[in-house]
Amino acid sequence: MFGLEIWQFWAVVGITLFAGFVKGAVGFAMPMIMMSAFGSMLPATTALAALILPTLVTNIQQAFRQGTGEALASVRRFRLHIGMVVLFICISAGFATLIPQGVMYLLLGVPITGFALWQLAGRSLIVPIHHRRRAEAVTGIIGGLYGGISGIWGPPLIVYLLSIGIDKREQVRVQGIVFLVGAVALLVAHLFSGVLNAQTLPLSLILCIPGMIGMQIGFALQDRLDVVQFRRWTLILLVLSGLNLVRRALELWS
Repeated sequence: MFGLEIWQFWAVVGITLFAGFVKGAVGFAMPMIMMSAFGSMLPATTALAALILPTLVTNIQQAFRQGTGEALASVRRFRLHIGMVVLFICISAGFATLIPQGVMYLLLGVPITGFALWQLAGRSLIVPIHHRRRAEAVTGIIGGLYGGISGIWGPPLIVYLLSIGIDKREQVRVQGIVFLVGAVALLVAHLFSGVLNAQTLPLSLILCIPGMIGMQIGFALQDRLDVVQFRRWTLILLVLSGLNLVRRALELWS
């Protein structure tokens, strides 16, 4: 079935359902969960291909959940960050083969983990309103630089959104918009690279179904979480994301 054994197919369906649920609840971590779990049972290129379309469609769900008008308003409000991410992904992509990915994973994973643990310990980091445009640009630049080299650009955005304390629904919506930009780029790149091909494209397409179902279940939980609970779970997943980056760095060096 799609080049997989039956147990592998149902395992990736279950993993995608769970990853969609987590993404629906807090707005991120779907590719991290899928890639980490798929990588233990599938070839690396198949694992990557399998997550591309579910990631794309769930980001569309997330970005446009409150309608096109709200999504466009968020694009306007955070256009500086989005623009910096896109610009610096383009600039840094050419250096992807020159800078060791292990170094990049470590340099991103350690401070992200430290920030999240600091916040979970009850310490606050609030960006003063007169510094927000500067912080928005800087986190966009950092996200873009890391994104072009490592394919990971989300954590700096989440750190910025947590630091300015925006509304829960807008935080999730902005994350969906920024992640959607990257998901489109990932789709186009791997249609040309051959990672998405006649064998892997159907698998990625069918996994959109459990991904979207998981998102809807996650949305229901997100709506029930108060701001404190939502922030706590976001920080916990941010810690896991940072530790996962550190793990990948150590794997590359081992």
